[in-house]
Amino acid sequence: MTSPLPHLVLYARPGCHLCDEAREAIEAVLAQRAAQGLPVPSLTERNIEADEALHRAFLERIPVVELDGRRIELIVGAGKVRRLLAEVLDPAADPAEA
Repeated sequence: MTSPLPHLVLYARPGCHLCDEAREAIEAVLAQRAAQGLPVPSLTERNIEADEALHRAFLERIPVVELDGRRIELIVGAGKVRRLLAEVLDPAADPAEA
């Protein structure tokens, strides 16, 4: 039996163009992984403006992407997301090939 995949979390806020770009990059990478038959975690988006603690923690650092305790902050592109997913979900794979 395999363990469930960790959730991929995007910490963002409305009106943040960097957050919109991060969301697009994440969605593209997830679609690519699904097409390749690789594990695809579910994406959860957290609005930092709805939680005071998240707002304090992430306001100056969004977008923030988190998977299994690892984070990407500020500049979230498809390459970084691809590497993060490969490192966490495909440990036998070489992330440089992702």
